[in-house]
Amino acid sequence: MDTLSHRPMAGQSTRMVLATDLDGTFLGGSPQHRRMLYDWLREQPDVQLIFVTGRDPDFIGRLCADGTVPSPEFVIGDVGTTIARFESGRVQPMIDLEMPITQAWHGLATEVQARLLSVGGLRLQNVPFRHRLSYEYDTSFDRAALTVLEDLAVDTIVSHGCFVDVLPRGVSKGPSLLRLIAHLGLEAERVLVAGDTLNDLSMFETGLHGALVGGSEAELLNATAHLPRAHRCRHIGAGGIIEAIHAHTLHATPPELPL
Repeated sequence: MDTLSHRPMAGQSTRMVLATDLDGTFLGGSPQHRRMLYDWLREQPDVQLIFVTGRDPDFIGRLCADGTVPSPEFVIGDVGTTIARFESGRVQPMIDLEMPITQAWHGLATEVQARLLSVGGLRLQNVPFRHRLSYEYDTSFDRAALTVLEDLAVDTIVSHGCFVDVLPRGVSKGPSLLRLIAHLGLEAERVLVAGDTLNDLSMFETGLHGALVGGSEAELLNATAHLPRAHRCRHIGAGGIIEAIHAHTLHATPPELPL
């Protein structure tokens, strides 16, 4: 995977950027740790929040509606196939940045669904799809059966012990985040990525500072063992993110370190 240069360019922002998965990560951990992180983010005008998630735009709008969870400025959604601003409580896709994804996915959804009908143990998720398909699987599923897709220009991610995502080839959370970072002119050295499952792997492979929050999937821990910036956190979810902000020295006044 291509990685973003860590040398700041002229005119780049020096803001810290938190680019975080949601389930098990930003939304995970104890209520106290979530409150500590969320309150700190609201108080820091120099910290930019980006959600990088498998969740769809409608979910994100509902999540932020009552103000309990801080709203992001940008969203990488649908496992990296949505790139968007978050404005007026809604996910607003950035069409120019999404254009290569849209073109790569064109015509594939129908063919993927037809082929996976023959694969036992898969159930298509009941969520809106833009440029991907996502399934849940049960104990009868054999991931070797995904070879029915091998001649299509798609990638598959099996994660959480229950999900299969089918994406345009080369598209996932990490590459889409790099595209957004480059578009915004952000300084890579100021970015922290956080996640806990295999669908977050491509974020850590970018070479950005990372937070492998407590409770991360064993498969993700194994796949990132060689990555020096993928910090393994003791605390689950929000507490782990706080740990990583300290570990990577990303902010002059970080939130209080969890005990």
